[in-house]
Amino acid sequence: MTDYASDRRRFLSAITTSALATAIPATRTLAADAPAAASQWGGYANASVIDGLGGPGSANKPGAALDAADLADVRASGLTAVNLTVGPVGRYARDYDGAVEGIAHWDNEIAAHPDVLMKFHRSNDLAEAKRSGRLAIIYGFQDTTPLGEDLDRLDVFRGLGVRIIQLTYNRRNLVGDGCLEPGDAGLSLFGRELVERMNARDVLVDLSHCGRRTTDEAIALSKKPVAITHAGCAAVSDLPRNKNDATLRKLAERGGVIGIYLMPYLRTGGQPMAADVIAHIEHALDVCGEDHVGIGTDGTISSVQLTAEYKKAFADEIAERRQRGVSAPGETTAVYTFVPDLNTPRRFEKIASLLAKRGTPDRVIEKILGGNFLRLFAQTWPA
Repeated sequence: MTDYASDRRRFLSAITTSALATAIPATRTLAADAPAAASQWGGYANASVIDGLGGPGSANKPGAALDAADLADVRASGLTAVNLTVGPVGRYARDYDGAVEGIAHWDNEIAAHPDVLMKFHRSNDLAEAKRSGRLAIIYGFQDTTPLGEDLDRLDVFRGLGVRIIQLTYNRRNLVGDGCLEPGDAGLSLFGRELVERMNARDVLVDLSHCGRRTTDEAIALSKKPVAITHAGCAAVSDLPRNKNDATLRKLAERGGVIGIYLMPYLRTGGQPMAADVIAHIEHALDVCGEDHVGIGTDGTISSVQLTAEYKKAFADEIAERRQRGVSAPGETTAVYTFVPDLNTPRRFEKIASLLAKRGTPDRVIEKILGGNFLRLFAQTWPA
């Protein structure tokens, strides 16, 4: 494994200090206003670019139908595919109905914009998405609560297009413990049966919000490689949403992939910046190797406008999550759930450029942008 860590601390300090030295305007996009050439990487147009978790649209208008600006951002992003959450999380009330409604909503959006979007069904669809310049939408759950106590619902949702299911969302459910559960009890018997059935039905196991034991036990139990679609490295930022090195090694040994997110948990205090993203990617490369690291932004393709309305909605969401007990340490109204100097639809290209400037080989950058998820998906889903 290549050693990317020697000057990480100096890089992180310099870039973060520089980025934070400029005050962030309150009513404009928080994209870094660097020259366009600074964000370009020569191989981007030919790469398969896959977001391990994200989706079209804007955080400024959650749940709204896609408009012309949203679609223009999808085209500009260069993304080939995205794992899109179509079900509720963190509760059982109406989770089944909510998931069906979420799938129907996105089926309608894809049908309305067939020149920009396509629904993913089989692994060959990723090549078609790249060829046609469209975004393949891979339906996923961030919780197993829509399944309730009925494993047969897995077949129902698979028939509706769901291909990725995260086992827990922070707290305990019938499948196992999430990362906020102090008991860290791991997988239940029901959860073990679900993992086995997901393997049999070609549904990718996602362990992003899972507790340590749930994560490790699912990696060991699964007969197919699994994913941690959106997380960070605990060795860089020791917060519950991040994974320790021992778990990351197990993931890589079994062929899995971790997607590094663009979220507050990249650091233990203050607003994460691009340098923090790079630090987590480089650490994951050190631990897992170049074949097991990707990106899962956990955000929208369109950039965020830091308006008064957005700030209020963001604060309300944090309060609601705290009330439900699903708010993780590191969530605060003072730290936004995006990275200011990557707040652009072309964020993947900017990450590629930063990695290239750090000396990361082109072949490794291509794997991080989507090649590793592409390989994992091919191993999970039939052609």
